[in-house]
Formats: sequence, C-alpha cells, structure tokens
Amino acid sequence: MADGESKFSKIEKSSHHSLASFVGNQQKEKIIEKLREKGCRITQQRLVLLDVILNHQCASCKEMYALALKQDAKIGIATVYRMVNTLEEIGAINRRNMYRIHLTENS
Repeated sequence: MADGESKFSKIEKSSHHSLASFVGNQQKEKIIEKLREKGCRITQQRLVLLDVILNHQCASCKEMYALALKQDAKIGIATVYRMVNTLEEIGAINRRNMYRIHLTENS
C-alpha cells in the first residue's frame, strides 16, 4: 500500500469505528428507554444533547451548550441543565465523572 497501511489495518480501523458506533447506539437507546420510563418526551433537542454527551468529553454544561448550539440554534442553556439533571436522576451520568455516560447493564 502506498500510504504504508496494510489492508488489515484499514479493516481493523473500520471495524473498531463500527463497534464504537454500535456501542454508542446501544447506550443511546438504553438512555432513551430510561427517559421514556421516567415519562420524558424524546424531543429533538434532547437527542442533540444526548449525542453531544455521548460523542464529546464535556467538562461543563456550558461546553455542552456550545456544542449543541452548532446543531440546533434553538437549544437554551436551561434545557441543557434540565437534561443533565434528568440524566443524573436516571443514573446515566455522574457530574463527578465529567458528564460522561456511565450507564451499565445493571442500571
């Protein structure tokens, strides 16, 4: 291969990306299920915020807000704080864990 990468390493990278995407989608679906169980509507803004949290390592609600605004200009900072509180209530995040998803099979 001209760029120094073998076919195997390209396949391996592709498989890793697919697995990460699959795991992320599983987490997202599980969180959505828990939100529904709590009686929450699954709005487009909640989905955007969930994607931001799953795909970025945000250190604050303001950072989440800035990233979410790039996807939906109608999201308000209060929506971010409410979503973070709700995710914490269902056990999906822990503020001490820098807002990273930590939902497990037993959660």
